[in-house]
Amino acid sequence: MPSNIPMYLTWLRIVLIPLMVGIFYVPDSWTAFVGRDLLATLVFIVAAATDWLDGYLARRWNETSAFGAFLDPVADKLMVATALIMLVQLERLDAILAVIIIGREIAISALREWMAEIGARKSVAVSMVGKIKTTAQMVSIPLLLYHAPLAGLDTQFAGTWLIYVAAVLTLWSMGYYLRMAWPHLTGKADSD
Repeated sequence: MPSNIPMYLTWLRIVLIPLMVGIFYVPDSWTAFVGRDLLATLVFIVAAATDWLDGYLARRWNETSAFGAFLDPVADKLMVATALIMLVQLERLDAILAVIIIGREIAISALREWMAEIGARKSVAVSMVGKIKTTAQMVSIPLLLYHAPLAGLDTQFAGTWLIYVAAVLTLWSMGYYLRMAWPHLTGKADSD
């Protein structure tokens, strides 16, 4: 396993996941200085920032690795899925939206793994729609976690609106990836 700063940042993101959840289960006195919602939001934002930073540093310093390429998306999906499940538990998000987003992540991850097995992973490389979907998720989740007015912004309304956008983009990007993989799924890629 590689030992470098980008890898440590990925591991930090994974370690922050139970911390984010735990904030909602500790006694009120432990989070009284900032409040549960703000503290959980800050932990999520730090975790999300490590997602960008570890990839940037790995590419800049040429410290990419096969293990890092595996672990980074796993950490991302764990972080998002955990936050979505928490938001459903807190009644700030409809369960159907969480199911759509998490279900798509599982399906596309499996599709990418299968495509890699047959040597066609580039057919399902990350698309611009996928990047926009991720951005909508990464902005909506902190808004829903914070759940209080912020400089006149109704964070619950804005977060809900953005998570619906993310859900639509989730389905759209899944359709895109399936369309790119379709020739391989039907066995017609070999006949071209």
